[in-house]
Amino acid sequence: MNESIWIPAILVFVAAAAGTLALALVSETVRDWWRRRTVARRIEPILSGKIRKSRDVHDLVRGDDEADSILEAVSKVLPGVRGLEDLLEKSRLDWSPGTFLILMVGLGLGAGGTAFLVSGSLFWLAAWGMLGASMPYVYATQRRNRRFMQFEAEFPQSIDLLTRAIRAGHPLSSALGMVADEGPPEVSREFRRVFEEQRFGIPFEEALLGMVDRTDMMDVRIFAIAVLVQREVGGNLAEILDNLAHTIRRRFYLRRQLRVYTAQGRLTGYALAALPVLVGAGVYLLNPGYARPLFTQFFGQVLLGMALVLQLVGVLWIRKIIRIDM
Repeated sequence: MNESIWIPAILVFVAAAAGTLALALVSETVRDWWRRRTVARRIEPILSGKIRKSRDVHDLVRGDDEADSILEAVSKVLPGVRGLEDLLEKSRLDWSPGTFLILMVGLGLGAGGTAFLVSGSLFWLAAWGMLGASMPYVYATQRRNRRFMQFEAEFPQSIDLLTRAIRAGHPLSSALGMVADEGPPEVSREFRRVFEEQRFGIPFEEALLGMVDRTDMMDVRIFAIAVLVQREVGGNLAEILDNLAHTIRRRFYLRRQLRVYTAQGRLTGYALAALPVLVGAGVYLLNPGYARPLFTQFFGQVLLGMALVLQLVGVLWIRKIIRIDM
């Protein structure tokens, strides 16, 4: 392997990444312009006072049929596009699925092309191409997980605020508005959306179940079931919510204890995952000629690929062992 190729390879990757980001920004700019244009076209009849037929009102509140039809066509070719929309909404990334796909393809081609330029191997082209293409997905997943963890920590406090508002004599809809205005930031956004949706005429059950779909958490599902059952059969909602908040706090406390008890297993997993990489890098730095056949010869590349696969299996296995679902 010629070390002088590293600088051009790094420049190629930087250029590919910058080009991908520029293309994604152009895509988002065009999408934002089209959205503003669509909104302006729909509110124009209101400003001019020309809304007379029910079809005009339907055109005002309907979704973007053109975008939906395009997305439907793409989803027939790529079945995961609908799940991608759900991931982007849960991670609060204001990206379109098209922008996300642009980032995946661009980073995958950039990383794979750089690896091929350095090694001349199709194996490393495929491996680094998949790694680069997975970067946007990993980022969105990590962002979604951090948001859910923050939501889970703030949710009992929001339920307490909702309970105090109900005990003070406020109806449930008004209590939701109070949580939206005064609650913790992450939870208040979801409660504000429920509050605004039911204000604008969406049935309360649909608005509440929409929050369940957006968060996809067991605690929120239990909260929604408790509220909906109380609305049907009656009962002391404040007491129900008090018990629910206490249960969520206990589950959260037990989960933190389990993380402490399994810390040694996680540390072992991290050490076992990092040790082969560090040893291999050290051997390559101390004696490049000894380790170079792993990268330049076909049999060495096969062994290295098998080692990476087995390493990944071991990490996932250890992670599965120390994970306890509650």
